[in-house]
Amino acid sequence: MTDFSVDTVHRQGILFILSGPSGVGKDTVLSHALPHLGTIRRSVSATTRPQRPDERDGMDYFFVSTEAFVRMMEGGELLEHAPVHGYLYGTPRTWVLEQLHAGADVVLEIDVQGAVQVKTNFPEAILIFLAPPSWRELARRLRERNTEGEASIKRRLENARQELARVDQYEYLIINDRVEEASARLQAIVTAERCRPFRQDISGLVEEIVNGN
Repeated sequence: MTDFSVDTVHRQGILFILSGPSGVGKDTVLSHALPHLGTIRRSVSATTRPQRPDERDGMDYFFVSTEAFVRMMEGGELLEHAPVHGYLYGTPRTWVLEQLHAGADVVLEIDVQGAVQVKTNFPEAILIFLAPPSWRELARRLRERNTEGEASIKRRLENARQELARVDQYEYLIINDRVEEASARLQAIVTAERCRPFRQDISGLVEEIVNGN
């Protein structure tokens, strides 16, 4: 009897990009969703931003010097890179491409500038924008983090205005009012994209139909 199960071993992986303004809860929503998304790999970005007490090098970010980051840029080692809030951020290229070619899905949690760069080079990438339920709520979340001063918060809010203005460049929009609901929507998007016919191998089914079995 022919096995009609979806063959995902030999397909090209899907590149998902999750973006949104600082403080919107990207890391929280993604961390909540990942255990429910099966074989999907989370890319780790490189940054020149100082490491926070609760962050782990190589797990949350690769924390590098400005000089090292520039060398990575000039050597073509980054899939995308951009200055954000006074620091440099970028996605290591080789690891992402290896995962996609091996058939694994990859999710990048990057800023809007980086997402647009990746989309230009990889039009098949799926862009997902995470937005706050209100402007007041975004400002509250930023201040509650207690990780930076008021001047930095104001700069992040100003950047958020510019980022929110580019939401029409994304395929999907999720409002992060409650983490559980936002996570469920993210899971639904990933599942829907995996279910597109061109991403699945149904050659066994087609063969049986053609042969009249």
